[in-house]
Amino acid sequence: MCLMPMTNWLLWITSRTSTSSINSPSMRASRPHDYIDSQVEIDAKMGAILADWIIEVHHKFELMPKTLYLTFYVIDRYLSMEMVPRRELQLVGVGAMLIACKYEEIWAPEVNDFICISDSAYTREQILGMEKTILNKLEWNLTVLTPYVFLVRFLKAAASDKDMQHMVFFFAELGLVQYPMIMYRPSMVAASAVYAARCTLKKSPFWTKTLKRHTGFSEQQLLDCSKILVNAHATATESKQKVVYKYSHEQFAAVALHPAATKMMEELKKFSIE
Repeated sequence: MCLMPMTNWLLWITSRTSTSSINSPSMRASRPHDYIDSQVEIDAKMGAILADWIIEVHHKFELMPKTLYLTFYVIDRYLSMEMVPRRELQLVGVGAMLIACKYEEIWAPEVNDFICISDSAYTREQILGMEKTILNKLEWNLTVLTPYVFLVRFLKAAASDKDMQHMVFFFAELGLVQYPMIMYRPSMVAASAVYAARCTLKKSPFWTKTLKRHTGFSEQQLLDCSKILVNAHATATESKQKVVYKYSHEQFAAVALHPAATKMMEELKKFSIE
């Protein structure tokens, strides 16, 4: 794969991005949500197909985790602001990943790599045009807190081993494919991924005082979000999602092959209500 340095591009975009503090409302906000209802030709199922493809491409290009989460933020943000025809949905995904790669990676895939990976569905001019359109629509503001920032922080707080780390990232990426997850802010998504992973791996206790202090969430606050992730795990294997295929490999300790903790989650939810 041909690669190119991104130093000049990064200097330019950094000068244009917001310098908002990490605690500002815009930095703590959830992914843009409910945008599917305003789209005429795109539905949640199409979004899930795109999301699964994005995860596959990210894995094939061997990109950094933070690039994946920024890609999804850019896609969500753009779709919440612009009506997109069905034929251009994948093009938006390609443009978003190209932007995220240039922002996060030291060496980014070239446009030709994206043309190849998308089976020549779009030309070089179309991809570069979409990149420019997205950046202008977002006013070049890519300084956001994605779940990845919190995942790293919370994994340290949990003193996680490799299996736990892989399981947490599996749930976090599984959440990217679930449209209902966009209603939760990044910190809760990350905390719920940790909680779902601990339940799945039967770590005792499921939630510690240390994790509560570092995440700011109690066990009860995480149940609804975690349940979405666990239920997604239960159905993902049958749907043959790429995220499951990825995390079924020994490289990631085959964590996707663990039985889903659906029954345990139901009992925890029932207990919290009582």
